[in-house]
Amino acid sequence: MFCLRRFLLSPRSCQFRKWSSDSFFSQLNQCTNEDQVFDLVGKNKTKLSEKHVETAVDLLWQFQKKKPDLLRNISYIRDHPRFLILRILAENKIGSMSNEALVKMLYNLLKFNIDAHDSLVEEIVMEGWRRLDSLNMPELSKFSLCLHEQQMFHSPLMGQIAEIVNKNLASMQDTRVLSVLMVTISSVISQSFRDRLIQKAEFLLDTVDPTPLNYARRFVQFLKNVKFCHRPLLHKCNKVFLQNVNQLDVDNLSIILGFYQFLQFNNTDFRLVAKQKLTEMMDDCTSPSRFTRLFAALAPIAEPEVREQLIDASLLMADEFDHLQALCMIETMQEMACRSSQLIQKISSLLLKYLDLYNPTELTRITQALIALRCPNPDLYAKLQILLINHLKVNIIPAEISMLIRTLSTLPSSFMDEVVVSRIDAILPQSSLSDLSSFAAALMKWVRRDKSTWQSPSGPYGTLLQKVNHCALERIEKANDLDLLLEEMKYASGEWFEEVLLEDVIAAFQHLKDQIMWTNVVEFSSFLIRTSFFCPPLLDRIAAVTLQHSDKIYNSGTYSLVLPFAILNYDPPQSEEFFKTCIGFLSCQLGCFEPHLLVLLAFALAVAEYFPENLVTAIFNVDFLTKLDAQLATLPDTLNRRVRLRLMELNRAVCLECPEFQVPWFHERYCQQLQRKSNGSLSALHQQIHSLLGEILGGSHFAKAPALTPYYYGIDFECILDRNKKPLPYVEQSMVMAELETVHWGQDGQYAGRKGLPPGAQRIAVEFLDSKAFCKNSEHLKGEVVIKKRHLEILGYRVVQIPHFEWNSMELSSKDAWIKYLKKKIFEEV
Repeated sequence: MFCLRRFLLSPRSCQFRKWSSDSFFSQLNQCTNEDQVFDLVGKNKTKLSEKHVETAVDLLWQFQKKKPDLLRNISYIRDHPRFLILRILAENKIGSMSNEALVKMLYNLLKFNIDAHDSLVEEIVMEGWRRLDSLNMPELSKFSLCLHEQQMFHSPLMGQIAEIVNKNLASMQDTRVLSVLMVTISSVISQSFRDRLIQKAEFLLDTVDPTPLNYARRFVQFLKNVKFCHRPLLHKCNKVFLQNVNQLDVDNLSIILGFYQFLQFNNTDFRLVAKQKLTEMMDDCTSPSRFTRLFAALAPIAEPEVREQLIDASLLMADEFDHLQALCMIETMQEMACRSSQLIQKISSLLLKYLDLYNPTELTRITQALIALRCPNPDLYAKLQILLINHLKVNIIPAEISMLIRTLSTLPSSFMDEVVVSRIDAILPQSSLSDLSSFAAALMKWVRRDKSTWQSPSGPYGTLLQKVNHCALERIEKANDLDLLLEEMKYASGEWFEEVLLEDVIAAFQHLKDQIMWTNVVEFSSFLIRTSFFCPPLLDRIAAVTLQHSDKIYNSGTYSLVLPFAILNYDPPQSEEFFKTCIGFLSCQLGCFEPHLLVLLAFALAVAEYFPENLVTAIFNVDFLTKLDAQLATLPDTLNRRVRLRLMELNRAVCLECPEFQVPWFHERYCQQLQRKSNGSLSALHQQIHSLLGEILGGSHFAKAPALTPYYYGIDFECILDRNKKPLPYVEQSMVMAELETVHWGQDGQYAGRKGLPPGAQRIAVEFLDSKAFCKNSEHLKGEVVIKKRHLEILGYRVVQIPHFEWNSMELSSKDAWIKYLKKKIFEEV
């Protein structure tokens, strides 16, 4: 290389006639392929200026850019001897290049996959750093994009670029430039700077029309990078996507749907458009790269018959997948809950073949998918364990060590060896609460598997677990920033978290409750929902912040703010004003809510005994229900089932509590299907209670277990007492469902009573309440238990509740005590 450079610069090399720049450029313009460019460079290599070099390299990239991905010959260009000449000339002329030429040269070199450590690339980056303050905004955005492609996400240079953007943000009017810069500097910005960037993006989307699709896509990518679901900006970007439907190809659709999934953002209109367009593209996606992108985007939202077609096509093409495509396939199969054993076996065999090519994060994703799909491949699991332990031995990053240990603990037959113990012990002081939660969960799994440790709490497992507990409690005690604590709590969960940390975490949040603001109240409310912890001071703070800043909370946040009060069965001091404010905002924004979210929100309000007529009317409407059905077909199965269940429960609540709305009961068949799928067998505890009830009432035929009510509430036990409190026997029936034949329904579908009871007789519903019926830390009933009791009473039942902490107490430790307790509940508490 150096010999060639001396030749290019020696006096003897100047024995060629002079070429005018105009002549060279005109000949470049006549080139129709890369070889013609290389021929021209070879003939004029001693007379090429920096502009000639820049133009030649740019033209080479333009030729490649016009070709489809499969027809590009990047390696041919990169390894061509004449391209080496251009690189040497460029390196010697960096100082004379203009800012624009310098940045464009770096951009084009990276497109040809020149290594980031190549001397030319490094020299251009250093020269760009020296000129950073003189770059204009378009040049700065392109330069930052080049740094981003080199994975210089957290470099000091990227920090300086962020500072320049911060100073010039107010005057920035170019949407393309802003969108690129937002993506590239996303790793080095503060929360306040993030909010200013989002505000600027919203402003430009509102003022610049039309906005190209790629700009909006980058704004969504920025939100993904900073892990912030800012719904106002997402909705504006979504509007741009729907306005540019014709530009939505497989690549754009798969990328956007991936961003939406990460941000947990659902938009019915976009998902339906994506589903239709992707289905239409199926026949055109014949290459492995295009097919895997199609599969990842379409399979999770497709109809069952389309899924089958995709699975069949996958089996035919599987042998052509590379390691990244195989990873994409297994993750999508996990998302769609694929049950094709043939495809699972095929892809797992590919993964085993490629396993050495994956990094630790990819190995973790593969393991999670395989476990979720219950893949029966012991060889694959064995090799995964070896690779994960090898990575664990050399890793020094706490979050990655936590990830590796958590993953190892999920593998079948995995065990904790000295490597795992030493890595956990070494990293404990630096670990976040989320990491510590992962360590504890893994340790507890290994303890259960290793029976030799059960009698030795002071052994390696017990000692290490005590250290984890100490570090976690110490970290909570020192917490002084609610946002940071909330961030660490985002992924902390499980038995250890609830038993060891939860009360201390709640105490820390109470100490920091003044830091609950409108900016974090929705996230904090979601935390309380997830933990089911009953803490009135924190709930009161949520209500107060909501009332004070109701105009600043986006519509979808309303659900997260109402839900804890419904789930935890709590009315804040200003309850009426709080719910009136939420309902008022909801009423003004009905058309802005996604159908499934509107159903979930309406049921939460119903649990709290609020039934806004406009909301009920909007939901129980043929057009709305048709749109809801279409949306549910595109949602994940778990969410689909949850929303359908909530719609039934809302339908039941409205029929029972608001008959004046004249909403018909239309879930008969749905409930019958649920009933057929349910397990009607009694647990040992329920059998015990049923036997005792038989002794109290005079025989097992006096108590039905389980029983089914009108509107399909399942109750543990049902008995009937006459007007003198004497038990009445049940007539033997072959099916529990047959009892519903005695139900009277009005012409409008409303419940109108039941036949068969003598005058003055009353049905008694006996319900055993396990720990799930109560808030985590108290004997306070949850909202769904309260609404069920309310509805059973409307149906004519007297409800007898048996809390688990009473039944399992020391006072009730004998058969006689249980019988006395049940007699008092059934006969005396009237």
